[in-house]
Amino acid sequence: MSISLSVHGAAQTVTGSCYLLQSGRTRFLIDCGMFQGSKTLKALNYGDFPFKPDDIDFVLLTHAHIDHSGLIPKLVKNGFGGPIYATHGTIDLLTCMLPDSAHIQETEVDQLNKRNARRGRPEVTPIYTLEDAEAALRTFSPVAYDEWIEPAEGVRVRFWNAGHILGSSSIEIEMMTGIDSPRTMRLLFSGDIGPEVTSFHPTPDSPRNLDYLICEATYGGRERPAMTLASRRDLLAAEVSEALKGKGVLIVPSFAVERTQELLSDLLALAQERRIPQVPIFLDSPLAIRATEVFVDHAHELEDGDAFSHAMRSPLLRTTESVQESMMIERIEGSHIIVAASGMCDAGRIRHHLKNHLWRTNATVLMVGYQAEGTLGRILQNGVRAVRIQGEEVKVNARIRTLDIYSGHADGPGLARWVEERGPVSRGIILVHGEKEGIAGLDERLSDRGLDGERIFVPELDAVFDLLAESPATRERPAPRRLQPEFVGHQDWHNDLSRLWLDIEEELDKAADDKARRVILRRVRRALENKHE
Repeated sequence: MSISLSVHGAAQTVTGSCYLLQSGRTRFLIDCGMFQGSKTLKALNYGDFPFKPDDIDFVLLTHAHIDHSGLIPKLVKNGFGGPIYATHGTIDLLTCMLPDSAHIQETEVDQLNKRNARRGRPEVTPIYTLEDAEAALRTFSPVAYDEWIEPAEGVRVRFWNAGHILGSSSIEIEMMTGIDSPRTMRLLFSGDIGPEVTSFHPTPDSPRNLDYLICEATYGGRERPAMTLASRRDLLAAEVSEALKGKGVLIVPSFAVERTQELLSDLLALAQERRIPQVPIFLDSPLAIRATEVFVDHAHELEDGDAFSHAMRSPLLRTTESVQESMMIERIEGSHIIVAASGMCDAGRIRHHLKNHLWRTNATVLMVGYQAEGTLGRILQNGVRAVRIQGEEVKVNARIRTLDIYSGHADGPGLARWVEERGPVSRGIILVHGEKEGIAGLDERLSDRGLDGERIFVPELDAVFDLLAESPATRERPAPRRLQPEFVGHQDWHNDLSRLWLDIEEELDKAADDKARRVILRRVRRALENKHE
């Protein structure tokens, strides 16, 4: 008998989480997430799975975030017919998140097809539809924390609270390794590990004494200042007060689940205490509105859930469900706050608000979450003079600020402590769900704590590990690759093209006269004509 682990997502990037475990005739997935970030990376969502969906027996889902769950409707659509095990909180969140994801895809594809028709290009189809999302929801099977289930013969599974978002889990797996001399192999998939300070959840917990630990490394290279809930609100109060001066407008791109709820809780508490101006706070995301209702329904599971439920009834909080209501926000005069998805500015209503406000000097954009490489959020965070949104150039005159105090992830020291507390890990630690800086940082921290560096592994996309090999783990070269490593976790040619367009337009604007502009355009044309020389 052999046991293999294939890493089909979140390999040297923070998105597309998907792992395939195979033992004998049993094949199952841990997560089935959507790729986000650059267009090159997102193109993987449209391609075939690197496995046959109808060969998968069941799925274990760590939590509801789309980069962990977003391709489940496609999996079901393409032939998967088994159960998907997840906590009650995760399932309740996905009842609004998966249909929302399908709606976004259908809407964006409809808009793209209208543009393609004008350009004479073929139509494209969405990754999945609302009907597919609803079919996927019918395959979910709820599980409780700290209780063993046996989804297949020789496989036992237990979910632990990961403290990341409502319903989030680390997943412990026990697998029998043979018949003649059977033993149990113990694996732990971290999922996303929550920070040590959070409004809603207890400190993450999981078992010790493992054979393998598959661990996220999102913030493995960062160390945040020591933080309490009180000091977090102090920092937020200072940023908000500065942003709202002189009839200023504050725009917060925020992930619809957990980040938005924590942020609203703090904003409304500060307003009630009159530590920030009492201005309208617009929650402009249908998904975030529905997710907030799920959080209220699960308030009994949250720490200080009663206070959260009370805060959500504040008259300062205004929700905008329809597109028309969202567009009306632009007519608001005076200071106000807009909280809208998506958190990385790559889709959703936030792009409309950025388009309307980035060029204004009295606007502030406050980043409160991780911005993956290649996303509009990271590009703004890095500092640019202009960006292209929906095909239009928009100057960046607004203040771009970052408050790394609402992350749902543990920082580097927190992750290293969590890993150390899981020990001993006898055969190997596999670092996933992190970009280059995060993985290198956590690798170094673990080595500094005395963990054997030869037992720490960093897989490439679609790498396969033989978990029963004599060495702790050996890599097999998959063929063919879906994407070369240099295209994972980096800006791609689409980002370069947008930057080039902006640079050309800026040079044309700065040119002294039309003659000078024609010279610039001739040089560009000459470069294109000589591209093969």
